[in-house]
Amino acid sequence: MSTIVLDERLSRALTAFLRQEVQAPATAITDFLDIIIEDARGSQPESMLADLNRMRSASLQLNAFVKSLIQDSLTDRQKDETLEAFHRRLRHDLRTPLNAIKGYSELLIEDMDADGAHPLRGDLTKLKQSADRLLGQIDAMAALARRGDAETTDSGSQAIKLDLVADVLRTVQPLPADGVRAAAYSSRILVVDDNASNRDVLERRLVREGHRVVCAANGASALELIVRQEFDLILLDLIMPEMSGFEVLRRLKAAEHTRHIPVIVISALDELDSVVRCIEAGAEDYLTKPFNPILLNARIGASLEKKWLRDREKKFVADLEQEKARSETLLLNILPQSIVNRMRNGEMVIADRVAEATILFCDLVGFTALSQELAADRIIDFLSKIFSAFDQLAAEFGVEKIKTIGDAYMVAAGIPEAQPDHAERIAAVAPRMLDAVAAIAEATHLTLAARIGMHTGPITAGVIGTHKFVYDVWGDTVNTASRMESQSLPGRIQVSAATRAALGDRFKLERRGIIEVKGKGMMETYFLSSR
Repeated sequence: MSTIVLDERLSRALTAFLRQEVQAPATAITDFLDIIIEDARGSQPESMLADLNRMRSASLQLNAFVKSLIQDSLTDRQKDETLEAFHRRLRHDLRTPLNAIKGYSELLIEDMDADGAHPLRGDLTKLKQSADRLLGQIDAMAALARRGDAETTDSGSQAIKLDLVADVLRTVQPLPADGVRAAAYSSRILVVDDNASNRDVLERRLVREGHRVVCAANGASALELIVRQEFDLILLDLIMPEMSGFEVLRRLKAAEHTRHIPVIVISALDELDSVVRCIEAGAEDYLTKPFNPILLNARIGASLEKKWLRDREKKFVADLEQEKARSETLLLNILPQSIVNRMRNGEMVIADRVAEATILFCDLVGFTALSQELAADRIIDFLSKIFSAFDQLAAEFGVEKIKTIGDAYMVAAGIPEAQPDHAERIAAVAPRMLDAVAAIAEATHLTLAARIGMHTGPITAGVIGTHKFVYDVWGDTVNTASRMESQSLPGRIQVSAATRAALGDRFKLERRGIIEVKGKGMMETYFLSSR
């Protein structure tokens, strides 16, 4: 067992530790004696009662001395008295009443042994054993004060406890000699106190520690300041006229924009009710006046650190939400909302057979030749303007953009959710697409037109791929719509007979005639009026 070096800080900690070990057994000895004396009255001789009362007086003396130690272990230390001498005298003062209790109990037990079995013998034996244990604890402190090895103490358990205290102190860094520590977090603090001197003292201390300080003389002024300015911490007096600090605290914690600000209550009220109610109302901490400035600084630092961690957590959550929203936007640029929802619900394979939908293809006539004449950045800018206009129209009319293929643009209606008016939606958006191309061509002074084809029928729709996945559609209806576009005319919208039947009389159509559609043979087609 290593030798424990005793300094003043260690002495205070060990004395406090031993006060804890001494107080409870000392009180128990007095309580035990009260029970024994009560049992002895009326049945035991006066001489025994006299000895028991002397033992009780010694126990009261012991408890009074222990109580004085609890208040301050160093108040009785004499001038120029060394710590070793002080601990030796402390041991003497504690052992004196205990030796009296032990001596009288031994005499009484010897008398009882001479008389044979005695009803109080067992209780007195237990009392003597308690006194012996307490003496061992006191001797442990004395042995430590002499800088002896902890193994020289009377009890192995005491040696372990003393080493434990020493180990704890070795891990705790002592405060600087002047008691001043630099603030870990320089923050903006609001001091609320109706006493000008208190405000001034707190402000000076906090400014010296690197904080920015604003003061308020009452609760109403404090609430007004908090609305106009941001604070990291509030030091709040409890007893103030007109509006108490407790009411200010309740209002702060009830408002969404101020409930996150930590509040340390500093008050002359030290009753438990006030402390508990303030903590329940949301106070971060509670200090009683007069306060220790070093302790206040530590509490402020702890509160500011918690706020900093909460603020960092809030920012982290906000960043996650922002990133989630960005990812959501990107995902919705690829997939329809309902498809995204289905994927999030765990659907691994998304494939739907749709009984009837309408497909539209739009192609830019002459763009291939035009792209050979323009610089790459102008080509991209031109296509971006046209397809962005198409995207806006698709959103406006509630149709689903499927994809772009070079200079071709494909949309569908009736998917992913069923739309009874799918043909009407496509028929309404098609003329607007022609108008958009014409407007952009005129604005850029480029010769360009668009042709559109539409067809209605059953399709298969779903998500393909695991990387860069897309929502796509397949089937003969898609192929036919593509043929309608490729055999249409610049500036015209060609629709199949199936789409003509789906539209009925709600749109103006003119019969083009019977044309040969590659891969389909002869088909009857119509032109949809663009006006």
